[in-house]
Amino acid sequence: MFLIDEATSPLDYGTPSHHGSVSIQPNSVMSSGNRYRPDLGDPSNQYLNDRENTNPQEFDNIMIWGTNVIVQKVKENFIEFLTTFKVDNALFYMKKLDDINQCAGKFINVCCNHILQFNRNLYDNLIEYPQEVIPAFDMGVNEIFITKYAEATIENAIQVRPFNAFSVKSMRDLNPKDIDKLIAVNGMVIRASTNIPEMRSACFKCSKCGKEKFVDIERGRIEEPNSCEYCNTTKCHQIIHNLCRFSDKQIIKLQESPDDMPAGQTPHTVLIMAHDCMVDLVAPGDRVTVTGIFRAQPIRQNLMRRTVNSIYRTYIDVIHYEKIDSGTAVNKGFSVATTYEMDRKNKTIFSSDRIKEIKKLSKRKDLYTLLAASLAPSVFENIDIKKGLLLQLFGGSIKDLSKTGRSAFRSEINVLLCGDPGTSKSQLLQYVHKLIPRSQYTSGKGSSAVGLTAYVTKDPDTNQHVLQTGALVLCDNGVCCIDEFDKMSESARSILHEVMEQQTLSIAKAGIICTLNARTAVLAAANPVESKWNKRKNIIDNIKLPHTLLSRFDLIFLILDPEDEDFDRKLGSHLIGLYYGDEIRTEDEVPILSRELLKDYITYARENINPKLTAEVGNLLIEGYLKMRKMGSDSGQITAFPRQLESIIRLSEAHAKMRLSATVDIEDVTEVQRLHRKAMKQVAIDPLTGKVDMTILTTGLSVGDRDRRIRTHELLIGVFDELKDLNHITLTMVYEKMEGYAKQLKVMNVTKEVINSILKELESEGRIKIMDQTVKILKLV
Repeated sequence: MFLIDEATSPLDYGTPSHHGSVSIQPNSVMSSGNRYRPDLGDPSNQYLNDRENTNPQEFDNIMIWGTNVIVQKVKENFIEFLTTFKVDNALFYMKKLDDINQCAGKFINVCCNHILQFNRNLYDNLIEYPQEVIPAFDMGVNEIFITKYAEATIENAIQVRPFNAFSVKSMRDLNPKDIDKLIAVNGMVIRASTNIPEMRSACFKCSKCGKEKFVDIERGRIEEPNSCEYCNTTKCHQIIHNLCRFSDKQIIKLQESPDDMPAGQTPHTVLIMAHDCMVDLVAPGDRVTVTGIFRAQPIRQNLMRRTVNSIYRTYIDVIHYEKIDSGTAVNKGFSVATTYEMDRKNKTIFSSDRIKEIKKLSKRKDLYTLLAASLAPSVFENIDIKKGLLLQLFGGSIKDLSKTGRSAFRSEINVLLCGDPGTSKSQLLQYVHKLIPRSQYTSGKGSSAVGLTAYVTKDPDTNQHVLQTGALVLCDNGVCCIDEFDKMSESARSILHEVMEQQTLSIAKAGIICTLNARTAVLAAANPVESKWNKRKNIIDNIKLPHTLLSRFDLIFLILDPEDEDFDRKLGSHLIGLYYGDEIRTEDEVPILSRELLKDYITYARENINPKLTAEVGNLLIEGYLKMRKMGSDSGQITAFPRQLESIIRLSEAHAKMRLSATVDIEDVTEVQRLHRKAMKQVAIDPLTGKVDMTILTTGLSVGDRDRRIRTHELLIGVFDELKDLNHITLTMVYEKMEGYAKQLKVMNVTKEVINSILKELESEGRIKIMDQTVKILKLV
């Protein structure tokens, strides 16, 4: 038996009626089950109200107001379309109805391009009069469903959700001609409100006789009945809120995609109204194509008065979402990654041919080199750096360790590129940004702490404080590319500490206290402060970044200009080849994959592969960690910390994920250890000893620097002990004494900067006081 909720309101057709009232019985094939759809407008001005008192012949001739389009004819054409349209010699939409019957689906997605191929007039009517045509589609699909599945039980009627309109409009091109028409726009979700209950039908109860009356909400107004139709008492009604009918509503702000913006223009935005089952389907940061009805609503001068301004506010009532993640399309013009087919975990659905191609590619022996060469092919060499970025794109395995009392381990991999200017660091960031769907590109100088996290603003519709998310939250489960990392303000950099390790973002602003997910991989690029890498200085002194931040990067690559004639000749040939296109090729050129296939391969591996460690690999990781710890034990240097072990585990999982393997093998660990060792040899070298010292990244000082600092501290205490009987001690006297002691005791690198830093420590400890280039000794012990 086909069961339908009898308490629902009739369908809204949006235009004035010129016919009598028509009633639709709940189980009638002319009804569409759950007949009221908030996304099609207010339940007013309907032409299907009371069917019992209407001649069937007159009902069949009902037209859309102001046109000669017969609604019954539209429904019959749509039924013919559903029952006859084929894709690959199979009835495409009848198969979808089979799926709905098995899975108890609520709606069916219909491709507008298919309707256009079937009947041009039907497509034009859908675009021009969606408020009237879509309910006719609903009635048609439910009539087919009732006929085909007579014994089926469904809670709500099936709704038709058209998508893939022939032309997708830009937000800048929307104009008054598009009002009340079906449109499609591309953009990025930047804000999504909470679920808002919106009253659709009010229940009034007579205070005298107790009879109830339901009144539909028309254009946001609740019209209280003047008198009771049972006892004729006037002004006796009281609204009963728990009996009123509500629908879910969500206000979404859609911003123009960066690729669609003209040069030098600021991005446009448009409001999206999502209703019922369309609520919470998208999140900030998603790039979507929205299909819906373009609306215009007058703005009231005062909430207490009915007078409105001549200026209208526009918005879109959403009917369908489509994620614009690359690789979801089977062919041009029809994407299967739509609202109904999208997996509950938002997994991308690939065609069977694409999956076979991906799995075949994973069997290649040169897979690692092939994928690395396909990443930013315009950048010359730097193959190990590309391999590191490739591992970052795949990411580690997601683990749930809540039973052990610890939150989930970080699976995202953070990478820092630093070195000489003009070494393609920004190009690598730009390529990664375009390769990953949920990614953001920002510059350190133009990024503030608020822009990276979130700021509080007042919603003009609800008049409540809401959080406007920043770049780090928008690229949740993606990559945040930060160029000019060294030029970021200290307040902006401090935000990254929690994000890069805990993968969360804690907010406490304007009474809003929450913790947002920021499961973001950070890819940063930094230049040296002297505009040229100084090999006599360590990484901390070269880029002036705090060691607490550097230690959170899994891989740090140093890109230097080799200043070699042979290298310069090859680089020049490569650049000239880019300008000539395909005419110039290097002899040892590695074949590269298309960007679309590379993106699909990475997306498939990230969403479907979650490799695990084996006992054998675990022992190998432990032995490798102990070996790293022993490397500097003789000289007192520390060459590994537990954080480095966790980094190698994440990188090994990413390497296994790249091979589409369910387990981490020895070859994964071996390659990752080689890559990690090579990266650390470049950036964690003590310039004075030439040895790897991880304490440079964790404390900002090498073991040698720390020893020299202790010796300098002892010498300075000795100088003050010698000068304590003098009434006037100047800083110049201290510098001269320290220089003499350093030469006598052969203590290296005793500079004024080191002396001044130790003087500040002694002053903060209350042992000396510095005033106007003079030093007053308070206590030495």
